[in-house]
Amino acid sequence: MKTNTLFPLAAVALAATLPSMGFAQEASDEAALHTSYILTTLLFLVGGFLVFWMAAGFAMLEAGLVRSKNVTMQLTKNISLFAIAAIMYWLIGFNIMYPGEWLIEGWLGPFFSITVLEPVGVAPADTALDYASVGSDFFFQLMFCATTASIVSGTLAERIKLWPFLIFVVVLTGFIYPIEASWQWGGGWLSEAGFSDFAGSTLVHAAGGFAALAGAIVLGPRLGKYSSDGKINPMPGSNLALATLGTFILWLGWFGFNGGSQLAMGTVGDVADVSRIFANTNMAAAAGAIAALILTHVMFGKTDLTMVLNGALAGLVSITAEPLTPELWEALVIGAIGGVIVVLTVPMLDRMKIDDVVGAIPVHLIAGLWGTFIVAWTNDGTSFVTQIMGMASIGAFVFVFSLIVFFILKATIGLRASEEDEIAGLDISELGMEAYPEFSKG
Repeated sequence: MKTNTLFPLAAVALAATLPSMGFAQEASDEAALHTSYILTTLLFLVGGFLVFWMAAGFAMLEAGLVRSKNVTMQLTKNISLFAIAAIMYWLIGFNIMYPGEWLIEGWLGPFFSITVLEPVGVAPADTALDYASVGSDFFFQLMFCATTASIVSGTLAERIKLWPFLIFVVVLTGFIYPIEASWQWGGGWLSEAGFSDFAGSTLVHAAGGFAALAGAIVLGPRLGKYSSDGKINPMPGSNLALATLGTFILWLGWFGFNGGSQLAMGTVGDVADVSRIFANTNMAAAAGAIAALILTHVMFGKTDLTMVLNGALAGLVSITAEPLTPELWEALVIGAIGGVIVVLTVPMLDRMKIDDVVGAIPVHLIAGLWGTFIVAWTNDGTSFVTQIMGMASIGAFVFVFSLIVFFILKATIGLRASEEDEIAGLDISELGMEAYPEFSKG
C-alpha cells in the first residue's frame, strides 16, 4: 500500500517558513507605517501652503474693500502679521498648543518652549512614525494661527495705527490663540468635555472675530461713517476686482484648511474622507454665495457683490466646524444659512454703530458660531449644550483678553490715528507711500 508523503512534507515546509512569514509581516507593517507617515506629512505640507495662499486672499480682499488712501496700509499689515505669527508661533505658540501638557489644571502651558524640528536626515527609528514630521505639523498649524490675526486686520482698517496693531498681533498669535486652541486641539478640557470643532469655525474664525469685535469697540467707527442723526454713510471700497480675486483665493485655500485637518492620509478611508471634505467645503461656499445673491436682491432690489463675496466666505466658515460628516445637501443648508447670516448681520452691526470695514465679524464670528453649533445636527454623540459651552468659553476668553490688550495699548502708546491722519489716509500719514499714486496727483 502506498503511503501519502505529501502532508508530512508540507508540514515540514510550513514549519520552516513560519519564522520568515513573521518577519515578512513585520516588514510589511513597518512599510505601511512609513507610507502613512510620508503621506500624512505630505498632506500637511500641501494643505499648509494652500492655507498660506489664504494670506494673499485676505490681503487682496481687504485691499479691495478699503478706500484707495488706505490700501498700502492693509497690504503692510497683512504681510507683517504673517511674519510676526511665524516667529511667535515658533517661539511660544506651538508648544503652548501641543501636546497639551498643562501646568495649572489645563489653563496655562509651557511658555517660551521653542519649537525644535527633527535632525537633518532623521532615521525612522528616531522619530514618531504614527503621525507626521514635526516640521510639517508646525508649518500646517502655523497657518491657522496667522489666519486668526488676518481676520482682525480687516475689521479695524482705516483708523488703527500700524505699530499698536502689530503689538496686538504679537499677543494674539503668541498667547491668546494658542491657549484657547489648546483647550480643544491640544487635548485640553474642551476636548475632554466632548466639544467638536473639526477645522476651527470657533477656534480660529470666531476667535478672530471676537478679537476684531473687541478692537472695533475700543477704536470706535471711522470718521463720517455714522451721522449724528443716525444716518449710515456708505464708504465703498476701492477695487471690487481685487476683492473678488481675494475671495476666490480664499475659497481655494480653504480646501487645504479643511482637507488638511483630516490629519491623516495613510489609508484608503483617509483619502476618501479628504475628498469628501473638499466636496462639502465647496458646496457650502457655493450655497452661501447663492443665498446672499438672492437675498440681497429681494431685500434691496439690487444684488450686492460685496455681500455675495462675504456670503461665499460665510458658507466656508460655517462648514469648517464639521466638513466631513454632512451629506452634500446638509453642507448646502449649512452654507446657505451662513450666507443669510451675513446679509442680515452686516446692517445690524451698522445699527449698533460697530464699524466693520470688510464684514469680518458677520463672516467669521457669527457664521463661525453658527457652524460650530450645528455640528450637533450632523454628528451623533455631539451635544448642542457642549457646543454652546465651548463657544461661550472661547468667546469670553478671547474677547476679554483682547479688550484688555486694546485698552492698554490705547492708554499707553495710543491706538487710533489722529483725525487729520485718518482724513489724509493712513498710506501717506503712516507709511509715506500710496498704492495708486498717479490717481492723487491730478
